[in-house]
Amino acid sequence: MPLRLLCICAHPDDECFGFGGALALYASRGVETSVLCLTDGQAATNRGDASSAKQLGQTRRAEFEASCKVLGVANYQVLDFHDGQLEHERLSDLAGVLVSHIRRFRPHVVITFGLDGGVNTHPDHTTVSAATSAAFHWSGSPKRYITSGDLWQPQRLYYLTTNSFLPDRRAPLPPPWTHTLDISSVFDKKKEAFAQHKSQAPLMQIAIPFFEKHGTDERYCLAAAITPQPARQSTELFEGVADTP
Repeated sequence: MPLRLLCICAHPDDECFGFGGALALYASRGVETSVLCLTDGQAATNRGDASSAKQLGQTRRAEFEASCKVLGVANYQVLDFHDGQLEHERLSDLAGVLVSHIRRFRPHVVITFGLDGGVNTHPDHTTVSAATSAAFHWSGSPKRYITSGDLWQPQRLYYLTTNSFLPDRRAPLPPPWTHTLDISSVFDKKKEAFAQHKSQAPLMQIAIPFFEKHGTDERYCLAAAITPQPARQSTELFEGVADTP
């Protein structure tokens, strides 16, 4: 059975801008990668050629699919939560939805945003972080969401973090990194995946130079694990992870 990696994010383009290196790198190593995106990005500032929110959402869903294919993602899905409104969802309801998907995908490792909200401090990112963290702990509990599929406990939870900030944006308060991934071998795939999000072309004008300057690694913070362990530096998200069915 292959190892499995699940990325949980908020918007189409998060999967490549934030996590594209990890997804492409582990897909190239035979890991089964999955992405769960909670919204279709209808509230984006950049609208492309869309004449309505619904049309923008449809466009961004297609761009998300194209990006995931570039990254080699095996399973991908966009849910129907409202872009820009995740903070108003009940945490237990949002986490319950994520628990059902974690039990379905059965990942060994889960990656998501940190509570800082990522390099653009987006409240949707913070909410996804909180809900994913709860779901990570609750998906293996026999006392939580007992009708939402067979229990499954992932072995590692990582938050995306950073050592650099976007220009002209409020800087986040990122968690200290424990893991640095060298993504130079898949750096072009990460850029190619981001280029699929044509509706977000103005963002690309900011992101691509940022990638070129800082983008040959991705940094993660180990937020939870199934065994007690000291914080230390590593270059491998699956270090010590057991290949369980």
